[in-house]
Amino acid sequence: MKAAYIDTSSVLAVYLLEPGHRKVLDALDKYDEILSSNLLEAELRSAMLREGFESPDLDLLERLVWVLPSRPLSGELSTVLSAGYLRGADLWHLACALYVRGSHNGVEFVTLDRRQLEVAVRLGFESV
Repeated sequence: MKAAYIDTSSVLAVYLLEPGHRKVLDALDKYDEILSSNLLEAELRSAMLREGFESPDLDLLERLVWVLPSRPLSGELSTVLSAGYLRGADLWHLACALYVRGSHNGVEFVTLDRRQLEVAVRLGFESV
């Protein structure tokens, strides 16, 4: 089973038709499972409202498998920060991706955020 963890920048690009959105859509078609933290929904809804979409159709969210850690991610957070500094939400997404990497061999990381991508690659993630 081919799996990917997706962050908010990628999903937002799809909804706002930003540069890279076609690349994201093409990439998502190749995965059996698309994972993300439920933080993505809050970030996405906030950004969509900021951009003038008061009641967006968020059907892409129905395809996601939510990552809901049952323990603190202190170890994963430290591992990510040792690979490079990230702000809170980007840090959380990569920590969640590390959390699921243990149970999803070969999970890839989908992001359009340049800094987050650099750190993901340093952590050994294949990236789209």
